[in-house]
Amino acid sequence: MNLKKWMALALSSAALVAAAGCGGNSAPAKSGAASGSKVSGQVTVSGSSALLPLAKDAAAKFKTKNPDVSITLNAGGSGTGLKQVAEGSVNIGNSDVPAEKKLPADKAKGLVDHKVCTMTVAAIVNKDIADKVKSLTSQQLQDVFTAKVTNWKDVGGPDEPIVLVTRPTTSGTRALFTELALAGLEEASNKSLETDDSGTLIQSVAQTKGAIGYVALPYLVNNKDVAAIAIDGVEPSLENTYNGKYKVWGYEHMYTKGEATGAVKAYLDYVLSDEYGVEIEKQGYGVSSKMKTK
Repeated sequence: MNLKKWMALALSSAALVAAAGCGGNSAPAKSGAASGSKVSGQVTVSGSSALLPLAKDAAAKFKTKNPDVSITLNAGGSGTGLKQVAEGSVNIGNSDVPAEKKLPADKAKGLVDHKVCTMTVAAIVNKDIADKVKSLTSQQLQDVFTAKVTNWKDVGGPDEPIVLVTRPTTSGTRALFTELALAGLEEASNKSLETDDSGTLIQSVAQTKGAIGYVALPYLVNNKDVAAIAIDGVEPSLENTYNGKYKVWGYEHMYTKGEATGAVKAYLDYVLSDEYGVEIEKQGYGVSSKMKTK
């Protein structure tokens, strides 16, 4: 072998070794939505009505990038979503509360928690009440929702009956409100106006004289049909939630049974991405990293 051929062969071998070394040290390629490639498959979601607007918005934006993914979204309450994901009848169960608050310990243990944002809960009243009642003390709020007080005149409002618009026991929003706004006291039941559909609840409060209920803050964005009530003089806002002044808030969870894969993982990755993070506050949800209190 002459000198030129030997040098060419040596250079070629060195190049192959260098290429192999670079490949061994590089990060593995990302798949699905994270790498920009399209994914396909089916995603089924149920649970929290409070988280439904975000889930729908994220699904619509995700599908513009991944049109071959089918996403089915239903509400039904946190308890329903957690039960269904634990049973395997849906891929994702949305919840306003940790799974262990709604499920037996053995079933909750099998779920993987994805915290996607924070959610503030606000008490809302009919417009005829809002003219006189702008704020309730914590004690007054508890008295109203437990039916200890049944007329608005007893808390500074007009002389008319208080009409409760309540949520079922499966509701995660109810569980959160009960714990943080009512100090654990169970709210009185009003079966005639009970719903865990937040849109229906707002409509009932708006159309019923003397009505009061509670919804997640995102449902009040650009809504002028009802009025939010301050608690102890503190208004329910993202700013007051971030700085710790407003206490009625919680993390929003998307649970999967085991680790997510395929289209389900791609959808969750998108919801948790920096790209979608800029959309969260626009809808009235909070960014978890901005919380000054945990």
